Amino acid sequence: MKDGGRLAAAIEVLEEIERRHRPAQVALKDWGTQHRFAGSGDRTAIGNLVFDTLRNRASHMARLGTDAQRMLVFSTYCNTWEQGIERLDDVLAADRHAPPALTDPEKQALSAVPEVVVQGSAAADVPDWLWPHFSAAFDENAIAEGRALAERAPIDLRANTLKQDRDRVLDRLAHVQPIPCPIAPTGVRIRPKPGAARMPHVQAEEGYRKGWFELQDEASQIVSQLAGARPGLQVLDYCAGGGGKTLAMAAQMENKGQIYAYDLDRLRLAPIHERLKRAGVRNVQVRDPAAADLADLTGTMDLVFVDAPCTGTGVWRRRPDSKWRLSEKALRDRIDDQQKVLVNAADFVRPGGTLAYVTCSILPQENANQVDWFLDTHPEFQPVSAAGAWQRKFGTDTKPGYQNGRGDVLLTPASTETDGFFCALLQRNS
Repeated sequence: MKDGGRLAAAIEVLEEIERRHRPAQVALKDWGTQHRFAGSGDRTAIGNLVFDTLRNRASHMARLGTDAQRMLVFSTYCNTWEQGIERLDDVLAADRHAPPALTDPEKQALSAVPEVVVQGSAAADVPDWLWPHFSAAFDENAIAEGRALAERAPIDLRANTLKQDRDRVLDRLAHVQPIPCPIAPTGVRIRPKPGAARMPHVQAEEGYRKGWFELQDEASQIVSQLAGARPGLQVLDYCAGGGGKTLAMAAQMENKGQIYAYDLDRLRLAPIHERLKRAGVRNVQVRDPAAADLADLTGTMDLVFVDAPCTGTGVWRRRPDSKWRLSEKALRDRIDDQQKVLVNAADFVRPGGTLAYVTCSILPQENANQVDWFLDTHPEFQPVSAAGAWQRKFGTDTKPGYQNGRGDVLLTPASTETDGFFCALLQRNS
């Protein structure tokens, strides 16, 4: 396919997403199934156009004065991808599968985009209804934080120290130009590529198949470290999902001690078995929610790790369509879910043990406010400074993006070049 056909396909997919309110990945997969002539390079370019258009939808709409998918895709191609209007004109004229040629008013609107100044939610590419919460959280940094959440994310990997160290992983992946992550000692990063370029498929690498590394954002690696898992402890990963943080903590524990991996959703938990085997993890017991309860663990855990269900506002770089699907009701529902999870998880913490509360959200309602609520309703717990744990783990050369007086930490793309993650540590009184 030529660029003209790719532009037409991106417009078609975005119109489908808007019309049927479908997740972008699903719409792209269905398009590929229906257009099998499109090669992998074509599908990559179309996907990049779709996701980059979604990342910057609000700012392009404000600058163009329209929400037409055709113009939003054209603006992405001309401005975000820096191809320019002359190149776009040539592409539209050279391919019979391309969208119709630009009209003069469309050319004028696209030419003006770089000069149009936008403010507030449009400048930050944040939904209008969320902007008051967002600006309250970040104040003068709100636009910069929103813009960083609208950028492409790198591929971050965690070197699995049960099998290999980071230097060896870096050496084995030298052909994809990796760099060490700046904070996490096990982190490896592959920078995002621009435009239509394809990122490497690291899961096809021999090192991945051998269990030398796992896909895991640096922020996720950092909060796994802050929780304090170490050899010999009894740990419950209460919302284990696919097991990324379970695997990270198992490596920190050097396969010594015991981790119980649990999640209410069996489908989310299903991939963990293959991942544990590949990584060489031997100290994890997976608790199937349909087959067993956790009553035998009550009051016995040194560490209960709660990666709570949340809105996912911290991972908008990886799921840009999710920010436009997010609603006020969804936020209220997640807040209710988080409180239920915290209350249930607290029962498993032994006296003197730690409850680690983590989200991939940047909203105070899901983070510090929830910790306030929990401490008010559970006086048997006291806060422990996650910022202090940061200094012990990573030193003082790097700092969390944000921290409050209690020591809770928040990482963000703009401040730490990671996904947005929150971490608070709570200790049960002895």
